[in-house]
Amino acid sequence: MCDNSIIGVFTKQPKLFFGTMNRQPSIPTLEDVARAAGVSTATVSRCLNEKEKVSKSTLSKVMEAVENLGYTPNFNARAMAARRSNTIGAIIPTMENAIFARGIQAFQVALHEKGYNLLVSSNVYRPELETELIKSLVSRGADGLLLIGHSRDSETYQYLERRGIPSVLAWSMQPGQTHTCVGFDNRASMHPLADKVIELGHRHIGVISGIVEGNDRAQSRLEAIKDSMTAHGLTVDPDMIIETFYDLDNGSIAFEQLMQKVPTPTAVMCGNDVLAAGAIAKAREMGIKVPEDVSITGFDDIELAKHVYPALTTVHVPHREMGRRAADLLVDLIEDRGSASIIQLDTEVVMRDSLSPPKT
Repeated sequence: MCDNSIIGVFTKQPKLFFGTMNRQPSIPTLEDVARAAGVSTATVSRCLNEKEKVSKSTLSKVMEAVENLGYTPNFNARAMAARRSNTIGAIIPTMENAIFARGIQAFQVALHEKGYNLLVSSNVYRPELETELIKSLVSRGADGLLLIGHSRDSETYQYLERRGIPSVLAWSMQPGQTHTCVGFDNRASMHPLADKVIELGHRHIGVISGIVEGNDRAQSRLEAIKDSMTAHGLTVDPDMIIETFYDLDNGSIAFEQLMQKVPTPTAVMCGNDVLAAGAIAKAREMGIKVPEDVSITGFDDIELAKHVYPALTTVHVPHREMGRRAADLLVDLIEDRGSASIIQLDTEVVMRDSLSPPKT
């Protein structure tokens, strides 16, 4: 009897225990919202997807029901029906500084307004990693991709084309290109600044460049400086050019190395504002006055350029416009409203305090 009583207790209690644990909270449905608002499910759907087609009073009533019930639309089902995930992938070279921040922010805001979400990855300037990231984003259902620059093999574009995934290139523009792109000509953009440096009287020019291998933007900017020097009859000394990764510390290290060269440069042109800010910081640490002892220039005109001391002479890039227009192009391609387009944006030299004529 004792054994049977014990067995009886344990055969009943687990049923009650597991019954409690397995009880799932009720997930509100479209029908629940329609019932609560006193409208049809079609009206609820219009309120969620086409607000302009319903009256303000109906919209208010439905959205109140959505809020009270905690209803969340089933985006997976919607995506399956539309054969789209409403997700865009963007692969940028780095997240460690603000080079791409403005453009990607504008890109994300424009996508949100169009009903798309954004996934961002970084390839840390490694082409082989970019290939992996592209395949990963495609496997996760990305409807389209934003890619930076042109330095990748043709197999990548063929892979995307076979899978019907549109892509837009940004931050770079090259003569004769055919791929959909919104960007600027890095070589042509750096030329006016290099010319200005030389016209002010600088003859000994050092360069802190990004790594040019696998980076068409860095390569184009460096080539522009070389072009201008050659056009003005100056000798391009490879020993006065340092390639390094884009960050403040590397800019500082490269600047210190250049200032040990003979003859000492009177101007140091940097491949972007981050490198230039690092150079300015090192100049202050070394007791070198900018621009009295050496001029320093950048490229990009990110927010940092206005706030370093002295304020940085640089090339302004329309990052926000580029991000917005890239979103427009990509969504039009995804929704079959557009075809391959090439949009070239203008840049301009911004003169600030870090550039002046050399000491005579």
